[in-house]
Amino acid sequence: MSDDSSDKKPALLLAEFDTAKDVVHAAEKVRDAGYKNWDTHTPFPIHGMDKAMGLGQSKLGAIVFPAAMTGTTLAFFMIWWMNGVDYPLIIGGKPGFSLPSQIPIMFEVTVLFSAFSTVFGMLHLNRLPRHHHPIFNSERFSASTDHKYFVSIEAEDPKFDLEKTKKLLEQCHATNIEVVFDDNEGDMPSEEEEHG
Repeated sequence: MSDDSSDKKPALLLAEFDTAKDVVHAAEKVRDAGYKNWDTHTPFPIHGMDKAMGLGQSKLGAIVFPAAMTGTTLAFFMIWWMNGVDYPLIIGGKPGFSLPSQIPIMFEVTVLFSAFSTVFGMLHLNRLPRHHHPIFNSERFSASTDHKYFVSIEAEDPKFDLEKTKKLLEQCHATNIEVVFDDNEGDMPSEEEEHG
C-alpha cells in the first residue's frame, strides 16, 4: 500500500482546541449542523458537554432494569422450587417457603444480573472491544489526555463532506484541523486473495 494519502479515503476530521469553552462551543455548532457520528475528546469531564453534544439519557438503564427484574424473578422461582416443591424441609412446623427469609438471596441475584448486564451492555453500546481506531493515527491526539481538547467527525457520517465539514470546524476557531486516514484499511486480504 502506498504512503500517498491522496488515494486513501479519509476516516475522520480531527479539530484541536485550546480551551474547554472553545470545545463546548464547537460541540454545540457540530450538533446544530446535524452531524451524528462525532465525538469530543477532553483530558477531563466538562460540565455541560452532554447538553452541548445533544446527548440524552443513557440507554444502559433499558438494558439493566429488565436484567435486574429477570434476576429477581429467577431467584424467587428458584428458591420456591428448591425449598417449597422439590425438597421441602419440614422443621418445627415452619412453611417450606417463606418470602421474608429469601429476600437477601433475591437481592443478591438481582445485583448479580444487574452487574453483568451493566458491564456487557456498556461494552455493546460503546462497540468495545475495538482494537484499532483511526484517531490513534494522529500524532497530535495524544495531547487529549494532557492539555488539549478535540472534536472528531467521522467520514461515515451521512452529512460528512470533507470541505464543508472542514469549513465548519474552521468557523469554530479550531487551532488545528487534521484529516485522519485509516492505515489499517485494506491491510486484510480479501477471501479471493486468501484462497487464490
